[in-house]
This record gives sequence, structure tokens and C-alpha cells, in this order.
Amino acid sequence: MESEIMKDEKNVIVMKLLHYFITEKNYNPIILQGVENEIWLENLNSECQVVRIVSGYIHNNEQFGFDKFKTQRIVKKIKKKTLSLNINVLSIFVNLGDNVKFDEPVPNLFWVRASDEKDLEKSSIIKKKFPDLPKKLIYNEKGVELFMKITKDINKHNQEDSKKVEKVFKPKFPTVTYAIIAINIIVYIIPLLYGQSEAMVAQFCVHGPSIRYGHYYRLFTGMFLHGSIFHLIFNSYALYVIGSQIESFLGKFKFLIIYLTGGLMGSLFSIIFNGNAASIGASGAIFGLMGALVYFGYHYRVYLGNVIKSQIIPLIVFNLVLGFVMPGVDNSAHIGGLIGGTLATISLGIKDKSTNFERMNGLITTIIFFAFAIYMAFVYAG
Repeated sequence: MESEIMKDEKNVIVMKLLHYFITEKNYNPIILQGVENEIWLENLNSECQVVRIVSGYIHNNEQFGFDKFKTQRIVKKIKKKTLSLNINVLSIFVNLGDNVKFDEPVPNLFWVRASDEKDLEKSSIIKKKFPDLPKKLIYNEKGVELFMKITKDINKHNQEDSKKVEKVFKPKFPTVTYAIIAINIIVYIIPLLYGQSEAMVAQFCVHGPSIRYGHYYRLFTGMFLHGSIFHLIFNSYALYVIGSQIESFLGKFKFLIIYLTGGLMGSLFSIIFNGNAASIGASGAIFGLMGALVYFGYHYRVYLGNVIKSQIIPLIVFNLVLGFVMPGVDNSAHIGGLIGGTLATISLGIKDKSTNFERMNGLITTIIFFAFAIYMAFVYAG
């Protein structure tokens, strides 16, 4: 069977292209129902997010036009599933009739004829987007040996990818999350037992005039205080649900940095927009974790796209709207925490997903935004 497959030159090209895009460029197959004689691959971090390898015979321009229409329709579905605004698609045709002409270009769609490997060497699109492709199609192995090598390499790469994804999504014990919940409970119960709750809040709450006077510690301590048992239970439950996920996905250190950064930005927003009103609670930091979850889900949107779209984003919107409607809710801290947590996550990056360029841009943006928030809180609002 293997020898029959490798006797057809077009099958050989398809196998080599699969080997290149999967093992060299980290593309993954897309499972599509009703699609025949073509293979769809995705790498949402690449310039060409989708690559199609089309082996079905297209003999005239009418068929080629229908192929474009079908491709655009499928891409729309992929955009919705992956929360992507733009998707560039490279279609590589290995069985295209000589009379088929590539007409006017369509935005985000690129076509390449690959009747043989020389076509790929001549293609200006390949030279621009995948310049190393022609050289990577050169193998010492032939026939069955080539088939076995390509199959083995692809299987090995897929197994390594599966292990990475499994490692990310494998539940880990949320030590830091539980520790923060415990601190919140202790900070609430001990003053309550000694009748010092009001004094505790007065001394450590987020309060603009006091912070500007020099009590900078309040920017952090306020996120560990709660005004009632219901306030504590609600925030503890939210922290348990969201915090345990973020700590598991990103690790303990990144989780702690995101939590504190979200809380700090929430405190700054609180003193900017709340005037002289006091504020307490972990909700700003929790909103920071929500921002982190959205950013993480965006990078893993192949797995979490539907969850982010149908659950996480509606949850954030609902809580923000609730904060504007309900009296006594510090929604400015929620918004500040959401921004701070998201920026911190971009700066720290997602392992195996974020580039150094993204992390550096995130860090610069975070520094600028914090500088602006500090100016607004201590100079403009003061």
C-alpha cells in the first residue's frame, strides 16, 4: 500500500508538504466534515494561519471559482470558532489544470500551483512566506523509506504536541490560590473575633487621601479585606473557580504576579474615580484573573474558543454591568483590575505560544499604563 502511494508524484508532494508544515512550522490538521481531496492545516500564530493542500483535480476556471467560494465559507466558520478577525489562507494545488488561470487576488486568500516541486521554487508567494520550503522538500530517502520517514516524523511531532497540551491542561494543586483564600478568611475572622473589624478596615482600606498622604501599603492591603461574610464568600468562591484554573494553566509565579498586578491596578483606578470613598475587596484582582483567562484562551482558542465566547466574556460583561447597576460596588476597581491582569499576562507570556516581541510590547505597554495611572491617581486626581 505504501509503495503504491509513493509511486504517484502528486502523493509524494502532498506527503512532503504535510511533513514540512506539521514538523517544521507547527501546523495542526483541522477536522472538517464533508471536505474531500484536500487537507486543512492551522497555525494561528503564523502569518498564514491556514494552509490548504488540495489534491482534487480542478480542470477549469468555473471549478476554481467554486473552490474560492467554498474556501471563504469555511474560513468564516473558522473565524467564529477561533475568535479571529483575520485569517490568511494559502491554498496549494497539486492537481490543477493547465488552463486554470489565477484571476484577481482576493483579500486574505493566496494560491500556489504545485504540479511539481519546481513550481514551488518559482512561486513568489512561497518565496515570500515560506522561503525555506523548496529546500525542505529534498530527501535522501525514496519510495517506501520516504513514506516511513515522513509518517514517523509526523507521528512523533503530534505526540510531542499532545504531551505539551496535556501538560498545560492537566490539573495542578492550586497552592497559591488556596493560600490567598486562607489569608482573606484569616484577615476577616480574627479582627471580627476581637471586635476590631471597623478599625482594621479604616487602617488598611484603599482610601485616596490616606494613600496620597503616604500610606502606600493600602494599595495592596485593601485587596485582602472584605466588608461582610457574604462579600468574603462570593469573592472566595470566584477566586477558587477562576484562580485555580489560571494557576494550573500558567503556573504559581505568573498567577501571583497577575493577581497582585490586577489588584494594584484596581486600587489605582479606585482612587482615581472614587474620590475620597474607601474601597475593599479582592474583586479587582479577580477581574485581573478573568483578563488573564481571556488572553490564555485566545492563544488556545482551538481548544477554548467556544468556552471563551459563550462563558468567560459574557461573565465579565455581566459582572461589569451589575457593578454599574448595584450601589456600593467599586466598578472602577473591576475595570482597572481587568486591564492590569490582562497587561500582566501579555508581559509574562503564554509558554510555547507568546513571542519575545509580544512579551516586550506587553511589558512596555504595562509600564506606560501604570505610569499614567499613577500620575492620574497622585497628581491629577490629587
